[in-house]
Amino acid sequence: MSKREAYIDKMKAKIDEWNAQIAELQAKAKEAEADMRIKYDQEIDSLKKQRDEAENKIDEVKAASDSAWEKMREGMESAFENISDSFKKALDRFK
Repeated sequence: MSKREAYIDKMKAKIDEWNAQIAELQAKAKEAEADMRIKYDQEIDSLKKQRDEAENKIDEVKAASDSAWEKMREGMESAFENISDSFKKALDRFK
């Protein structure tokens, strides 16, 4: 397995983790009162958009040349870190 493939697998695993967290929030939203459900839904929509952006970044890495993907990796790591922080904050708000 190449470095790029290993990196892509790592990022896909992170997205799988985010999908599980979204599912957790969706389950909590179903049990919440109407006004809280709105807040959950807004947060879930925001997190889904961020997750989709991360998936698009993975597609860019897949399509990049061998030399270009190394340069993209640093930006992706920063973006994934920011998204991870967003997920953590969202989960903390609704605990």
